[in-house]
Amino acid sequence: MRVLAFRHAPLEGIGSIADALERHGIGCHALDLYERPEPVPDLAGYVGLILMGGAMSANDDLPYLREEESAIREAVNRGLPVLGICLGSQLIARALGARVYRNAVKEIGWGRLDFTAAAASDRLFAGFAGAETVFQWHGETFDLPAGAELLGSSGACRNQAFRVAGNIYGLQFHLEVTPQMIEDWCRQDAACGDAREVEAPIDAHAHAGRLAEIAGAVFDRWCGLLR
Repeated sequence: MRVLAFRHAPLEGIGSIADALERHGIGCHALDLYERPEPVPDLAGYVGLILMGGAMSANDDLPYLREEESAIREAVNRGLPVLGICLGSQLIARALGARVYRNAVKEIGWGRLDFTAAAASDRLFAGFAGAETVFQWHGETFDLPAGAELLGSSGACRNQAFRVAGNIYGLQFHLEVTPQMIEDWCRQDAACGDAREVEAPIDAHAHAGRLAEIAGAVFDRWCGLLR
């Protein structure tokens, strides 16, 4: 079994999702269409679709983003589980007819995520209640697609996690990051402008232990959907 993953930047890999895939014996075919344009493979050969983050906007006039949106719609039509992180969640929303636009503020660094009542019975988030601290790095947001269930919100950005049709998930926050990834993002030139906007330096390890626990549970459960 293999999943197909779309990446959008050299330092935005699948992070701890890879650990969950390995635990479940699931392979991953990663495509970097932003760097190497190539045909999207036939989704009949995959059991799920993953879309990662990136610095571009889901609204940018980039042919590969439109190809990815087509792949999302095909995956939905095939009944394949889909998981989108940050830009990936925005692409899912856009592919399903919702609007993507600039958020009132940028969310960068560790922040509070409040789970909704619907999360308590969700297949990925059951058992999580109240609030957790997660990692954010985004300046845009989206409206929920038709039929979507809201699973999580933050004070600065209402639509943080949603589910459509039982197996399509969009996460605006970065559940997949490791301390090394956070440190790399803070160092990379493309992110420097954003990083300078935070009031204090970002401690990559501040909540990393708990984030890894949440990620392990959520991504293991998502892998369970692939079977």
